[in-house]
Amino acid sequence: MGQHFTNEDGEQTEIDVAELQEWYKKFVVECPSGTLFMHEFKRFFGVQNDQEAEKYVENMFRAFDKNGDNTIDFLEYVAALNLVLRGKLEHKLKWTFKVYDKDGNGCIDKPELLEIVEAIYKLKKICRREEETGNPGLTPDEVVERIFQLVDENGDGQLSLDEFIDGAQRDKWVMKMLHMDMNPGGWIVAQRRSSV
Repeated sequence: MGQHFTNEDGEQTEIDVAELQEWYKKFVVECPSGTLFMHEFKRFFGVQNDQEAEKYVENMFRAFDKNGDNTIDFLEYVAALNLVLRGKLEHKLKWTFKVYDKDGNGCIDKPELLEIVEAIYKLKKICRREEETGNPGLTPDEVVERIFQLVDENGDGQLSLDEFIDGAQRDKWVMKMLHMDMNPGGWIVAQRRSSV
């Protein structure tokens, strides 16, 4: 028997009690105060000396901080882990859109997307991985231009939530490029291991 939890779309999901207890133990170890602050979140991802990466992580933090109090409490932590580990693709894309939409106007413009793509390149070293496979890597500018060519259906220079989701689901390359931060589960585990 599990605990019921309401996700951001208002849908009920069940989380096993043992799993919830395990998450709580990890949360208390990481955040003895019971809340996770921005500076701790940045330290966790190791981005203190990189402005672009810091901005990206700050956007991630804000997306997880549901009540806007500049901290992540245990319930917000559970919601984030539930999304990362079990969320449906559409929910993950909505969350990703929220992270990318820095100004919160409901659309992503080229400068917003470019800033995120540059930060992701730095954080995940995508360029080096593509070069190792022998494929010439695209620059962040080229990635943004190509995404807009493929996804901006009405040509207004902005991506709406619907265009973002439809484009990612329709085109495998777009999904790969927009998917770079949608599987943070493995990345979080790797960061935890390296910080221990």
